[in-house]
Amino acid sequence: MQTLNYEAVANASEKDRSEFIWKCYAHVVGGLLAYAGVVAYLVTSGLAISLFPVLTANWFITLGAFMLASWAASHFAHTLESRPAQYAAYALLVVAQAIISSPLILLALSKPGALDSAVGVTVLGCVALIATAMITRKDFSFLRGILVWGFFLAMIGIGSSLLFGFQLGNWFMVAMVGYAGAAVLYDTSNIMHHYPRERYVAASMALFASIALMLWYVIQLFMSSE
Repeated sequence: MQTLNYEAVANASEKDRSEFIWKCYAHVVGGLLAYAGVVAYLVTSGLAISLFPVLTANWFITLGAFMLASWAASHFAHTLESRPAQYAAYALLVVAQAIISSPLILLALSKPGALDSAVGVTVLGCVALIATAMITRKDFSFLRGILVWGFFLAMIGIGSSLLFGFQLGNWFMVAMVGYAGAAVLYDTSNIMHHYPRERYVAASMALFASIALMLWYVIQLFMSSE
């Protein structure tokens, strides 16, 4: 039976640290490609159209579900120890995020250039944030408290909008793009400094969730500007 090494990656050799980081990014790219594949299937098969009335009956409930899925990914990334369990949780997360976001993406496809622009902005933003963490090598773990506080504030905002019937508006979307960007920075920093070397699947799952969250809100911004 293989014994997992729970030494933090920051304490590993340069070779092991590089191998861990590249494994993480390979799994993140794999997750994003799988996400795109599931969304494409849902859209082309017509299932996204069937999901559209359910998931768009109230966008803010869907937003809350998306944020909860991202929070759960971050939680499980720090608690799951079995690698098969990590892969299973990652697969479930990818499918869940694809299902939740497929109606929004279907709607974005009806607006020429909206989806392409949103994907481009998300990719550039995430690359810049990841590069910042890697170049500076700064430990951004202090963002955890801000992210937890931001999560509860967002949930309160969404809940209040449902109870009192007001619209959160574009300022909320902009704030959530900023929140997702902070999460990308935080997750990248954790990959470089804090995750054990054998938990690259869990680390990848957390970063994937943050990137998917950013894409969701960037698409929302582009759609609201139409």
